[in-house]
Amino acid sequence: MLDNPNTMTSFWMPFTANRDFLREPRMIHSAEGMYYTSSDGRKIMDGTAGLWCVNAGHRDPLIVEALQRQVEELDYAPNFQFSHPQAFELSARLTGMMPDGMNHAFFTNSGSESVDSALKIALHYHRARGDASRTRLIGRERGYHGTGFGGISVGGIVKNRMYFGSLLTGVDHLPHTHDLGRNAFSRGCPAHGAELADDLERIVALHDASTIAAVIVEPMAGSTGVLLPPKGYLKRLREICDRHGILLIFDEVITAFGRLGAATASDYFEVTPDIITTAKGLTNGIIPMGAVIVSDEIYNSAMENADGPIELFHGYTYSANPMACAAALAALDSYQQNDLFQRAALLSQPWEDQLHALKALPNVIDIRNLGLIGAVELAPRDGVPGTRAFDAMKRAWDAGIMIRITGDIIALSPPLIITEPEIATLCQTLGDVLSDLP
Repeated sequence: MLDNPNTMTSFWMPFTANRDFLREPRMIHSAEGMYYTSSDGRKIMDGTAGLWCVNAGHRDPLIVEALQRQVEELDYAPNFQFSHPQAFELSARLTGMMPDGMNHAFFTNSGSESVDSALKIALHYHRARGDASRTRLIGRERGYHGTGFGGISVGGIVKNRMYFGSLLTGVDHLPHTHDLGRNAFSRGCPAHGAELADDLERIVALHDASTIAAVIVEPMAGSTGVLLPPKGYLKRLREICDRHGILLIFDEVITAFGRLGAATASDYFEVTPDIITTAKGLTNGIIPMGAVIVSDEIYNSAMENADGPIELFHGYTYSANPMACAAALAALDSYQQNDLFQRAALLSQPWEDQLHALKALPNVIDIRNLGLIGAVELAPRDGVPGTRAFDAMKRAWDAGIMIRITGDIIALSPPLIITEPEIATLCQTLGDVLSDLP
């Protein structure tokens, strides 16, 4: 019944070619560890950690058991003027993993909500300090910051923006960092492009620093196709923001919780922003949850400059939901007990080697990698960009692996529990798919 297209149109699938899917459904019935099981009983290796989120693998027993215990004790509690102990325990555990001086967490339900919350917190910070002219937000071309109106306004992916009107006013964009001419087939962060951060000085000169509240970037741009920061780029952004009193926001919805072999990309790159957005790996994807981590300066300013008992008029019905807190606490336990961040760091070299072994395949124009993230960029077909990678995604499913695509870029981000033999299988299977792809 479920595989009958006539019974499936009630679900309008997100970010999906719905008509194509209804003709050839790719249905998942169960999952465990590194693998999904399809409706026809085949094992499908998860090459994408679901949607960049299942870092500890599927059905992690620590998380499953924690949720079972939690639902029997406390299913829901409000966090407006009331709360529950798990929210405070999680806040302490989570901020303990963050860079020094970032000791406060505001909970959301997704990466999109984390981004919109971070933007609002940045505006609130300047207003509360008497600097209300700082309202402008700076994003980056090809950036992805979720699908709320704030996120798509500072984001820079055309299809996410073009259908939805004028979006937020007072937004500008830095150039993206993708440079195939100079950086194709780089291993790790590319050598060229740190100077692209200097475009922020042009934006400051155009608008004046007194109007700019914050700059938001992904330390590594994931959903647009794994665009890595050039060496030195993030440090230059930090220096320019400091020079002009601009807050720096790192969108770490993808990069936090071990994806680069460290707790955060901020840690990995040794650059501390003022605000970090998280989600995805926070609960291992099992329950929606996000968190915005802010500096002591931002939090203390809100407390000291409040114009009434409530310091921030913002929040969500499900902020710090007890079930989500239980999942997040167990996910952090799993990461620690299984040493998954260090595991990802150790696997990054064989991961890089296996990915770059695909370089000579037909239509491959670039390969990028960092930590346990990778991308294979394909030459687009004349007149029909995106179709080559789309066909690769469907053929990969048939071959037993799940991959992500954006345009003609294949993105890979497996669970951190992957083994070296499984890395070889994933990359070799992808190589077979690309070898036969017209």
